[in-house]
Amino acid sequence: MLNAMTIDVEDYFQVAALFSAVKYEDWDKWPSRVENNTLRILDLFDEFKTKGTFFILGWVAERHPSLVKKIVERGHEIASHGYSHQLIYTQTPKVFREETARSKSILEDITGIQIKGYRAASYSVTTDSLWAIETLIELGFTWDSSIFPIHHDRYGIPASPDLPYTIRSESGSIVEFPLTTAKVAGQSIPAAGGGYFRQYPYFLSKWLFSRASGQGTRPMIFYLHPWEIDPDQPRVKNISAFSRFRHYTNLSRCESRLKQMLTDFSFCTVGQVLDQTDFSNEIKLEDLKNNA
Repeated sequence: MLNAMTIDVEDYFQVAALFSAVKYEDWDKWPSRVENNTLRILDLFDEFKTKGTFFILGWVAERHPSLVKKIVERGHEIASHGYSHQLIYTQTPKVFREETARSKSILEDITGIQIKGYRAASYSVTTDSLWAIETLIELGFTWDSSIFPIHHDRYGIPASPDLPYTIRSESGSIVEFPLTTAKVAGQSIPAAGGGYFRQYPYFLSKWLFSRASGQGTRPMIFYLHPWEIDPDQPRVKNISAFSRFRHYTNLSRCESRLKQMLTDFSFCTVGQVLDQTDFSNEIKLEDLKNNA
């Protein structure tokens, strides 16, 4: 069974854990490292003959169009990560629509390819922002990967399905590919990558991912950010100890762990996984709201 490998293409200073110290209007003042880090991941994927889906921030794409083209040239899938990496539930529906449409247009203009997939900043499609699903459908997205079926202080819809499913609304329908969780003693444990992948010992990440996939019988999704393989990135000051832990823990170990993950599991793009997946599990958007 192939799993989906995904990369959220954003720079180290754009993450939610650093919002208190790095303002959006100051982003251009920070030295960018996203291009070199993403190229390292592309080289690594070439080494392991792996294709993945790259969710690219519109702000990054505007400044690094050649990077977007290189990702496409090397056979990977492009999807949208929004424009400014703001949490959806802090935006108005109007601003969200404008930013999402802008990001989609930027990526399509650079690549000449229809952008079908979307992922929210910090998985911020929650019960307070499920209205965003309607917007995605109206803007022409056919699939989304923004809902994490867990409890978390910043994101999550705990009661939502944990395998790919179709969300149907008045505007149409969209496929949701939720982030990977494993059931342990009745609890949903995050097993999708990112900070969890850096904080867990590798054997635990491997065990949880394998358990979630039913020992390779169900497709799962894995994610990482280019900055997570960059232990030399500039350190942001004046952040909480918790944010420092979230952002900087085990950066020096992440690349070697990713190599091991690529050895232990088989990966491809989200589009390829969805082409081989049954979406008979369908849920109305209103029911997703009511049951959450």
